Amino acid sequence: MRREDVPPLLVQAADRLPEPDLADAAWAAGLKVRRRRRRIAVVSVIAVFVVLLIISISIEVGSRGNADITPPNKPPTPRDYLAPAGKIAGIDFWVAPPPGSERLLDRLETPLGDRLELPGKVRPLAKHKLDRVAAVVLVKNGDAYEPLLLGRDSSWSQAAVQLAPVDGGSPLSSGAVSPDGKVVAFPQPGKLVTVDASTAEISQYPLPAGDFRSVSWLEDDQRILVSGPGVAYRVLVGEGGDGEPPLVRIEGSDDPEAVTSPFRIETGHLMRYLVTGQWTEEGPLTLPVRTWVGQTFSSGSGVARLFVAEKLPEVPTMRSQPQGVAAVSTLSMRHSRLLILGEPFTGSAQTPAGAGDPSYVREPGCCAVLGWYDQQNVLVQVRGWVLAWDLDSGQVRRVTELAVGELALGPGLRP
Repeated sequence: MRREDVPPLLVQAADRLPEPDLADAAWAAGLKVRRRRRRIAVVSVIAVFVVLLIISISIEVGSRGNADITPPNKPPTPRDYLAPAGKIAGIDFWVAPPPGSERLLDRLETPLGDRLELPGKVRPLAKHKLDRVAAVVLVKNGDAYEPLLLGRDSSWSQAAVQLAPVDGGSPLSSGAVSPDGKVVAFPQPGKLVTVDASTAEISQYPLPAGDFRSVSWLEDDQRILVSGPGVAYRVLVGEGGDGEPPLVRIEGSDDPEAVTSPFRIETGHLMRYLVTGQWTEEGPLTLPVRTWVGQTFSSGSGVARLFVAEKLPEVPTMRSQPQGVAAVSTLSMRHSRLLILGEPFTGSAQTPAGAGDPSYVREPGCCAVLGWYDQQNVLVQVRGWVLAWDLDSGQVRRVTELAVGELALGPGLRP
């Protein structure tokens, strides 16, 4: 094919092609541009709406704080909250209702009932076992003592064991009941006696000769600290580790009731018990203490013990020696607190609810901490009563009137 033959052939081929419709192409391109602009407009409107919503939320938070968005750092204030009366050594303190007014206080319901007294009829523990002990009292029978156990259903059982006096008095220690509420321990001359309320089994564990007066359970329910003046032992009453001896001498104290686990409060310090049988300083504690009374009892977040104070300028007294309950926090997020047992009224306490009992002076040694009802309520024995001090609200309630002598409480108090 020659060069001059190509142009005619191209003209013939172009004649056979359809003519393009430029109007249709322009219309399609216009529709595409219109849709793109509509999408951009819708997205812009949505973006503006989101920005306005964020701005409105920010304004609302700025006016009301962040409580609606972030959880509070501390629990809400109880409706019956009672403000502290002031501070002692930098610790908030409350003043307890005066002696003689206990009957007028609101009551905390427990298996102890409104008045705790010796039962008229009691069944043998072997025939009426208890799954959890709420309280223990002793009945004098000649020269011996017999333990009566109160269950969480308010029923009584008597253990078939005769207990000898210790230090010329009752062998009942305020720390007698195990943490699970099943076993009760009693110090005896040359031995430790335990009563399993769930099986009625009575066991004895030999001790060296000594004047043992106090018992305190470890949290594992397997070991007990038994103490007398200047001497103390850890007794294995359950399953121990491989090669663990049944009896271990540990650090003692001149005050037998100071030997407690897992913590003990002493003048100037909060101490933690170690598996080595010694205590280590957990933190300083500066209080105007003349002497400590009773055992230290621990909960999940705090420990409590009663003290007799020197004169307190913050709580002037004329007729009584100041006493107080120190509830010391073991968690940094909670504050320690004090409850001061104040002066009696002159005559009988009078309130709109009626008249209380004749007032009296709470002498040093009359009162002690008996344990914890729960994480926030400390149980305190005063003359003739058991009271509950609510650490969250500051309120004090009566638990029961006492018509018995010495008393030990257990976890069966709780539902």
